[in-house]
Amino acid sequence: MAAASRGLISKLRVFSISSPSITTRGVNQFRRLFSSESLIDDSDGGSSSSSTIIEARTRVMTPNSRRTGAIAVKCGMTAVWDKWGARVPITILWLDDNIVSQVKTIDKEGITSLQVGCGQKKEKHLTKPEVGHFRAQGVPMKRKLREFPVTEDGLLPVGTPISVRHFVPGQYLDVTGITLGKGFQGVMKRHGMKGGPASHGSSKFHRGGGSTGQRDAPGKVFKGRKMPGRMGGEQVTVKNVWVYKIDPARNLMWVRGQVPGAEGNFVFLKDAWYKKPKISSLPFPTYFSPPEEETSELEPLVADLGELDPFMAAD
Repeated sequence: MAAASRGLISKLRVFSISSPSITTRGVNQFRRLFSSESLIDDSDGGSSSSSTIIEARTRVMTPNSRRTGAIAVKCGMTAVWDKWGARVPITILWLDDNIVSQVKTIDKEGITSLQVGCGQKKEKHLTKPEVGHFRAQGVPMKRKLREFPVTEDGLLPVGTPISVRHFVPGQYLDVTGITLGKGFQGVMKRHGMKGGPASHGSSKFHRGGGSTGQRDAPGKVFKGRKMPGRMGGEQVTVKNVWVYKIDPARNLMWVRGQVPGAEGNFVFLKDAWYKKPKISSLPFPTYFSPPEEETSELEPLVADLGELDPFMAAD
């Protein structure tokens, strides 16, 4: 057994000496997996590094470009009346101090994405790995983190703020959140079943789910059968949510309709996938406020509702 091991080791040594390029490739792969340092491009003798330079500047957005999203706090619901007198149900979202907390690039992690942090949290309320992550990136302690995939031209440097001006009134968003927990519910509420008859001989089966299977064949209840159970508390994405108004002074956003989650919960916002906004109307990769701009004095921005009264057009 020992002789076989020595023979195997000698063969591996000969193989490594005869093919140095393969050994170098294996070392680079090992460094990519277990090292936080960027790899050195050995094609030119290791004289230059393949690091990506990320600048905080406005760029030209292309149809294939993808921007980062943002994290918001659901403040509640209300209703407003637009300039035509139509009632609009509104959910108010607060973008609480969003900043870029980490950048992932092709050279280092193999993907291009941005980690965004929201809110504030004390160090004593965080775990040691979380504190070490924030200190390594040089950003304040954040209450919530979320990673958004972006294209390479949509990358932003660490510490870049993401304000409510990142979105524009009139565009559509996809909003992701955790729905309200409803507890254990029956099939009528959980799955929308019809239930049993109210009278005509029906007894103790008014809200039942009906038959759950057959008899001897197959003699079991198939998986996936809709039955009573715990409802809610799941991640849901509501698509094509319309932005009615934004308030840059308070970092608030008014969107039409409801979004998942209770008051005070976090929701994640990103550009709609189906109703894509116009490229020319969006700040890319995000909105950079001028140095002379006083945010507290800015007026709210409302979506353009057009010049045609919808009530007159209906007549």
